[in-house]
Amino acid sequence: MFEKAKLKKAIKKSKEHIAEIEQKRTRSQAALVEAILRHTEPDDRDVDFFNQFTAQIDEERENLHRLTKELEALEKK
Repeated sequence: MFEKAKLKKAIKKSKEHIAEIEQKRTRSQAALVEAILRHTEPDDRDVDFFNQFTAQIDEERENLHRLTKELEALEKK
């Protein structure tokens, strides 16, 4: 029982972290879209931030997927 509660808490925290990183990524994404619409070269920093945040989101989603599978396995027992 304790393990299930611990996993549920970790899943909630992971989802919140993903939402936080996605919000940060939105700022750089907006700058990239603006550069595209204005037919200008995007700032390298915006591209770097977007790539970094995307990598962090992908990593955290993998973690969330792993935690969810662990919880599902415990609930089947």
